[in-house]
Amino acid sequence: MSDAVRTTDRDVLEAVNGVIVPGFFGTELPQWLADALDEGVAGVVYFGQNISERTEALSASIRAHRANALIATDEEGGTVTRLESAHGSTVPGPAQLGVVNDPELSAAVGAALAARSHAVGINLVFGPVADVNTNPANPVIGVRSFGADAPTVAAHVAATVRGIQASGAVAACAKHFPGHGDTHSDSHLALPELGIAVNEIEDVHFEPFRAAIAAGVRTIMTAHIRVPAWGEAPATLNPLILGKLRALGFDGVIVTDALDMAAIRESVGAGPGAVAAIQAGADLLCIGNPRTNLGGSGEPDADRHDYLEVRDALLAAVQSGELDLEQLRRAADRVRELATELEHARNVAQPETAEPEWAPAIAAAIGVHGDVARSQPTLALLDLRARATLAVASESDAFRLAFAAHRDIQSPARLAGQAASAAEHLDGALRDIPADTDLVVLVDRIGVPGAQRDALAHLATARPDAVVVNVGVVPEHEYPSTLDRIDARASSALAAGLVADLICAGGPA
Repeated sequence: MSDAVRTTDRDVLEAVNGVIVPGFFGTELPQWLADALDEGVAGVVYFGQNISERTEALSASIRAHRANALIATDEEGGTVTRLESAHGSTVPGPAQLGVVNDPELSAAVGAALAARSHAVGINLVFGPVADVNTNPANPVIGVRSFGADAPTVAAHVAATVRGIQASGAVAACAKHFPGHGDTHSDSHLALPELGIAVNEIEDVHFEPFRAAIAAGVRTIMTAHIRVPAWGEAPATLNPLILGKLRALGFDGVIVTDALDMAAIRESVGAGPGAVAAIQAGADLLCIGNPRTNLGGSGEPDADRHDYLEVRDALLAAVQSGELDLEQLRRAADRVRELATELEHARNVAQPETAEPEWAPAIAAAIGVHGDVARSQPTLALLDLRARATLAVASESDAFRLAFAAHRDIQSPARLAGQAASAAEHLDGALRDIPADTDLVVLVDRIGVPGAQRDALAHLATARPDAVVVNVGVVPEHEYPSTLDRIDARASSALAAGLVADLICAGGPA
């Protein structure tokens, strides 16, 4: 695959590049991406692997090649962060905000996310999540949502959008249309299906998107989900579904979720998917994170190859007549208009506002069941959480860091997936933890029956003194368990600090 373009029409290349935002490896601008920016690539998406103390300089180097570059990232607060992926987010998460139910607090969180992003050169925040998490078994949304009640979610989505966009220098992105909250699988790994009635989709799952549009959201991200009532094509590639988004009154930029996700990659492929997305009405194509692309080559230049796969597919589709050039140009124009407005706002001095103290504001969202305080000088962490979804992709060990501020920490044993349901594996981990060591058990999938609930039932007999810390969806109906429990509603540095304070209260410092 070559970087050379077999066409003399530079306008076509600029139109193609003008709808692409690739990911890339590292914390410095690679030469291939610098060249692509010179040739009109709309911008980039930052992932955790791109963030360092030099991120502001990285953004400046990108804009040296394209002044109005869109620099985007997933910064949702709570469980999902890129800027703080090393240690976990220090701002409240959506599920916590939904429980506190103060839209002004959500607006303040949005403003903080925008200010932090703007400080390092980011001008497009892929958030807030506008999905109504009506399925407690949802493996990819969960606590990234403001909750299961559509009016509540809508109020907080609108408030967060207003907060993010208040300065004018950062755009928000409500996601994932038409709603990813009632799915049973993760679109990073499969193609989920939304099989509920159309009226439920439009009445419940559209409501937060209506609120985001009314709040002036600049971009909306599509979901890689199939809605059988509206055809076999995933929403990202489905003109009927994207037409419904326009019919809601949205005239901003429609952004695709990452094209390297299995829902697209394993069905039609990233290149054909890019063509189909533009044909369906999308404007901006996110290629994805080359580091976590499970279908990628794994080569050091996989980022460049991922970009060329999409670019060359679009070029070929235009040249063959499969893709209408005027439709492509309209998408590129819409992206350019947004990028230019954000560039102008970036050059206007931004007011500095102090962030509120988040911990007191969010403490009411931390649910406590039983007497969770423990006082032994040594504490062990047993991590039964499922494998992190690729949407989260956090490298942080926030809970270990938080507890280490209070106690000596025993190296945590980790069980994941099916291993957590096997008593012999669990007992093997417990044998490594002395009886006089406090035990904290991290879980994230106890909202429904399954392996983690089975493990907790076993622990209730084997270690009845254990404290359970649930960072996932809270069970709708209490299930029988004698174990003391904290519902943190996020896996973040902020949540971990609050949890550690509760468990270590009164114990050795």
